[in-house]
This record gives sequence, C-alpha cells and structure tokens, in this order.
Amino acid sequence: METDLIEKMPCHNQQLNNSESPEHAAKHVRFARSSAASEPCQDDTKPCETQTISDIQRQIGPQLKLFPPFNRICIELVVEEGLNQLPYSECTVTTPTGHKYEGVKFEKGNCGVSIMRSGEAMEQGLRDCCRSIRIGKILIQSDEETQKAKVYYAKFPPDISRRKVLLMYPILSTGNTVIEAVRVLNEHGLLAKHIILLSLFSTPHGAQSIVQEFPDITILTTEVHAVAPTHFGQRYFGTD
Repeated sequence: METDLIEKMPCHNQQLNNSESPEHAAKHVRFARSSAASEPCQDDTKPCETQTISDIQRQIGPQLKLFPPFNRICIELVVEEGLNQLPYSECTVTTPTGHKYEGVKFEKGNCGVSIMRSGEAMEQGLRDCCRSIRIGKILIQSDEETQKAKVYYAKFPPDISRRKVLLMYPILSTGNTVIEAVRVLNEHGLLAKHIILLSLFSTPHGAQSIVQEFPDITILTTEVHAVAPTHFGQRYFGTD
C-alpha cells in the first residue's frame, strides 16, 4: 500500500496551506480529528478511542477524506464536498445583466445512490445542491441466520456503468453494507474508482475494510471514532 496520507480539510472561508495545492488535497481522504484523538493508542492494530490521525493514516490509506463539521447542516457539507470531487469543465455564463462570467459546470453522467433506509436522509441534501441529479436506491439488510449483508432491492439509472456515483450512507460501522452495495454496483458495470462514498461518521475498522476490498474508492466523512452511533435512520425519521 502506498504511503498513507490523511489531511484536515480547510473551512470554506480559509485558504489552503502553501504546501498543499487544491489538486493534491482533492486526491486524498480526510478525517476530522475527534475530541478523543489527543493521545496515541498503545496498540494501533486495535480500535482505540485515543487513536491519532497518524494512527488512522497508517491503517487505512489515502482513500479516506475527512473534514470537520462546521456551523451548517452536516449532510449538506458532505454532499457539497462530494460534488467538488466530480469532474467539471469551464464555461462562460451570461448574467441577467448581460455580463460574462467565467465559471464551471459539471460533466454529464453524475448520479446519487442511497443505501436504504438511513441513506435516504441524505437525498434531500443532494437535491438541494443539485436539483436535476438522478438518484438510485439499494436496500441491504443482514440475514437473520447468517448475519451477512443481503441485497433485497436495487434500482439504478440504466446507464449507471457510465456515471460517477455519490453513494450515500450516513453511519459507517463495520463496512459490510457498503461493501455489498459496491459489489452490486460493480455487477452493473460501475468501477469502484467512479464511486464516492458520503458518510457522516466512520469507524477505522469500517473504512479500512472498504478500502481493502476496493482500493480505488473514495470515502468522505466528518468524523472517525471506534464507537459508531446507532439507530440513525430511526432517529432521523422519528420512528425510534
């Protein structure tokens, strides 16, 4: 595995450090520093509440991007950064006053895929940022007997193999559900390098499991910690 690098993403009103170019920052996954990451863990091969960013860096690799949450809706921040990773081209925009403005526009072929049910909590944030984007869905649950992730439903745009996909799953715990979702997308012809996983929270084990299975995937999250929150979907939709 390549030398790992995890960087802290600057706030939208801050400039990048001179040693980092925007292109360099966009190629690496960043983790937000958790409040418990002030002291190194005694054994960096096991989950530890005091793991530092360097510890996580050695374990996972450059596929995970982490940035700190700010005083805005966390889901929209993750979605906006995910959109920043998508390909774009320069264009000239004519304003209502007739002035010309040099801007950028997304390349064709982007879409979102939510892992039901908790992933649906991120759909509105994606539509708020990009109203015309298409969104597919996939339902994965653990089998009661084997405890393995099992696909019950999947519906994607017919040309999913030619698209860039924002895969939405808020809480990344073991990584098994995401791994199964990526496998299904692979079966539909989509390469892992065209998938950007959007999550609000991740465990080191979950992120590492996904990266080991799919080294070309990109993961965006706001926090990493050994203990994952539970029942996100029930609490978000008010059904707990």
